[in-house]
Amino acid sequence: MVSSIHLIGVLLTVALLLAVSWLSGRKVKDARSFTVGGNSGSWMVCGALLGTLAGGQSTIGTAQLAFSYGVSAWWFTIGAGLGSLLLGLAYAGPLRRSGCTTLLEVVSREYGHKAETVGSLLFLIGIFISIVSQVLSSSAMITSLIGIDMLWASLASAALIMLLVLFGGIRSAGASGIVKLILLYVCSMVAGVIVWRVAGGLTGLSDGIQRVYHDSAALAQFNGLTDAESIHQRYSSPFARGFFKDMGGCLSLVLGVVSTQTYAQCIWSATDTPKARRGAVLCSLFMPLIGAACTMVGLYMRGHYITTAELSQLQQAGEAIPAGLGVIKGSALAFPTFVLEHMPSWLGGLMLGTMLINILGCGSGLALGASTILVRDVYGNFKRRMGMTASPLSQLAQTRLSIVAILAMAFASAIAFKGSFINDLGFLSLGLRAVAILFPLSFALWLPGRFSPRRVLLSMPLGVAAMLLANATSIPGDAVYYGLAVSLLVIITGHRVRR
Repeated sequence: MVSSIHLIGVLLTVALLLAVSWLSGRKVKDARSFTVGGNSGSWMVCGALLGTLAGGQSTIGTAQLAFSYGVSAWWFTIGAGLGSLLLGLAYAGPLRRSGCTTLLEVVSREYGHKAETVGSLLFLIGIFISIVSQVLSSSAMITSLIGIDMLWASLASAALIMLLVLFGGIRSAGASGIVKLILLYVCSMVAGVIVWRVAGGLTGLSDGIQRVYHDSAALAQFNGLTDAESIHQRYSSPFARGFFKDMGGCLSLVLGVVSTQTYAQCIWSATDTPKARRGAVLCSLFMPLIGAACTMVGLYMRGHYITTAELSQLQQAGEAIPAGLGVIKGSALAFPTFVLEHMPSWLGGLMLGTMLINILGCGSGLALGASTILVRDVYGNFKRRMGMTASPLSQLAQTRLSIVAILAMAFASAIAFKGSFINDLGFLSLGLRAVAILFPLSFALWLPGRFSPRRVLLSMPLGVAAMLLANATSIPGDAVYYGLAVSLLVIITGHRVRR
């Protein structure tokens, strides 16, 4: 039940973080400072990375997946942490030495403007899917808080994301990211401690889940969990959805972080390379801990709640709700419901406000990355082909207008995707980004002059097509394996290495 104390805590937290973003944004004078900043320290880099990584997918999405598949949900934040570590240790130096401001600009210098344009369009699809997942996450939060319809909640989410980034850019993301880092980490750890104490540790969490399915034959049948072994396999195994499926999801996170414009902008925003590296390493330490707390919340909620869809199955089977169980509208509401009903009101309000603004901040960082690619890579190449030397709008104005357009489309798409697993959209999004440009980017940085631009150009759409085809079929393993394999094979086979 939402109390006035909850709402006051949410409003104060949101107001604080919006104020930090606005004050940081006052220093923005041009497009470059808006997109890459240039004087961020290690903690600012960490804050910007965490503010875009630890969004709705890492918190609400992880708890949602844990509600349905147990501890295997942790792979999302483990993969994000490993990706941040790889970005800092292996890619920070080469990216900063390149002198570029977008990943596709790095690809363009080596393989030409056609590769940049094709990569940009494919890359935008991946980022856009992730923005949609952030809108879905924040909509779940807003629905839990004020009970409005999904349509209006999605509209409010898109509007708030727009306001958060529109006037601050990367400086806004970094400054507010430090505040979010502190609040989110403290709140997540408190939630984990509460679950541990109330449930009685991992044994208590497991016993609660076993009891739910044992007390209701219809519920066990509905979820395909008819004996103790199948329940244990689903909720206690790190590979509940299959080894290759869960490892593929983790791999999508690791490589997707390296291949995403938003996270590269955090690296470029640092004062120097050592600070960029330290910021990325710090982020890699925080991410798995936040994911562990959110996974525990999802497990606890599975042992104490059923969804409205499961309730309908019970009613059709003529069964009553097992004693002591509550009902939530959907698994995406597991984390918000836990905060509202199992934490002190003042702390719950602080946590809900932190989570809401963190999800919005993640969406704003992704929107900033997408708009940078759209303006600098797609529109920039179009102007060059048309022989245009000037534009009626400044680059800063173009970036801000593109953000508005991107979030308008994200709002419409969120309505179409409602009911999906938030983290599955995240895995797909990051996998697409990795398949599209990981190998072209890596070869451009470390093996310049070795591969045919034509083969690199072909590898992008063919790799993405292979991944989407695998995702749409029942082919074994995760779709990202097939996309990466096709992309790499197209580049390195059927041609002679250039001198």
